[in-house]
Amino acid sequence: MLKSILLASVALFSLAGTAQAQAISAARISDDIKVLSSDAFEGRGITTPAEQKVIDYMSKGFAAAGFQPGGENGGWTHAVHLRQFVVSDPKLAFNFADGHSLDLKQGEDITASTRGALGDVSFDKAPLVFVGYGVTAPERGWDDFKGIDVKGKILVELINDPDFVEPQLMTFGGKAMTYYGRWTYKYEEAARRGAAGVIIIHDADAASYGWDTVRNSWSGPQFDIVRPDPSTASPKLESWISHDTAEALFKAAGLDLADLHGKARSKNFQPVPLNVTLSGGYKVAASEITTHNIIARLPGTKYPDETVLFTGHWDHLGICAPQAADKICNGAVDNGTGSATLLELARAFGKAEKPERSIVMIAFTAEESGLLGSEYYASNPVYPLTKTVAGINMDALNVNGATRDIVVEGVGQSSLDDMVALYGGQQNRTITPDPRPEAGGFFRSDHFPLVKRGVPMLVAYSGDDMVKGGKMAGEAMSKDYTDHRYHQPGDEWSAGWDLSGLVEDATLYYQIGESLANSHQWPVWRDTSEFKGARDKSAAERR
Repeated sequence: MLKSILLASVALFSLAGTAQAQAISAARISDDIKVLSSDAFEGRGITTPAEQKVIDYMSKGFAAAGFQPGGENGGWTHAVHLRQFVVSDPKLAFNFADGHSLDLKQGEDITASTRGALGDVSFDKAPLVFVGYGVTAPERGWDDFKGIDVKGKILVELINDPDFVEPQLMTFGGKAMTYYGRWTYKYEEAARRGAAGVIIIHDADAASYGWDTVRNSWSGPQFDIVRPDPSTASPKLESWISHDTAEALFKAAGLDLADLHGKARSKNFQPVPLNVTLSGGYKVAASEITTHNIIARLPGTKYPDETVLFTGHWDHLGICAPQAADKICNGAVDNGTGSATLLELARAFGKAEKPERSIVMIAFTAEESGLLGSEYYASNPVYPLTKTVAGINMDALNVNGATRDIVVEGVGQSSLDDMVALYGGQQNRTITPDPRPEAGGFFRSDHFPLVKRGVPMLVAYSGDDMVKGGKMAGEAMSKDYTDHRYHQPGDEWSAGWDLSGLVEDATLYYQIGESLANSHQWPVWRDTSEFKGARDKSAAERR
């Protein structure tokens, strides 16, 4: 199988074998991560004083590498217009049929936030309805709502999609999460139906992260692109509740959460009114803000209007735990590693012979706010998407050492897989299917807004099969990061990191990018990809 993939790669990219990687330096990458994730950058929160520090640092690094400003009006940036929502003084309570109530503590029992209200929000005994996974998928014959009117109601939902617990059902693709499983979809669908709010029941396995991550991600300001009426895209209440709180809610309502969880995995599931209401509210301060993508460009010598992208987000959560001793979410791995690798790849391309096609590096803003910097760019591209050859996105790269395998998110979507197999094979590494497809990684980073518009994008990174320690060691290190550092103050730079695996990944990215930049070929979506149609519409614009 691998041999046939490699042969296909060589046939498709006749110049691929000539790609030679410039030296990628672990020391330089480490130094850049150390600076970008230092306390001086205060967690790289967007629209904070740290933003200009990041812009200055990244643009200076790109310029030193030989790149030109690639943003608007001859500058390094691309203005991204967002609306910020700040919730304060939340006071919410469940009201039960027997007259008693349960006060909900922000950050402990619930995370109450919004991107759908421009002013203060209040609820006066808004009815709660359990709607299973909150999914409407006509192509799969699936409807969790069964025609009920949910306007003004609060929807209680499970995270992920119905196949997560029983992948053998294969109603939603088995273990691999579909977009229906993402919290973004659940809020969008609720808004389409006029619901007042959504309460997602947290489950660490199904969400792929713990309650600390939820609390840190949803207790601060929330952002969206500017919309004339934000309620059309988001309900007034976007929230999660802890699993313990959910069990207490269902028990007090005289219901069995575990039993309903099982019933929700059937197409025959019927919505269940909980005979419980929500009362209370919170203040909302909404304001329009501008943040910035950072863009650098190395013009092509023959086809400068054709662009090869390298992307990664520069932002993180900022001061995420203001009451704690360590209040800064530094974001060293997420995504100091990607930002630093953008700079190192720029140095490599700057030292090499100038490419035929243009190389563009984009450090996106507001990824942590819902992929908003990339969504804004995809909606308002500086370089036409129809002439964007392909791209490689980097997010939270390997700091644990060399691996025998490479994970490709969304493997099987495009011919970029063949190039990973080719250059990965030269490193004696093999492609491994995503070990956690249930986490929905393909929908959770900045490549996705571009993918939806037809641009082939690659997300490939070191797997868990460590050269030192094997899969057991790799899986343990991945779990340790997710449990103790992901979106938490513990995500800090370490002198003890082993960046040999990251260097291999960066070398792979360089080789793929160099080959694309000096090729006459255009990567293609597989016939089975749902994104092929979007690309096909603009086929006539490419030579």
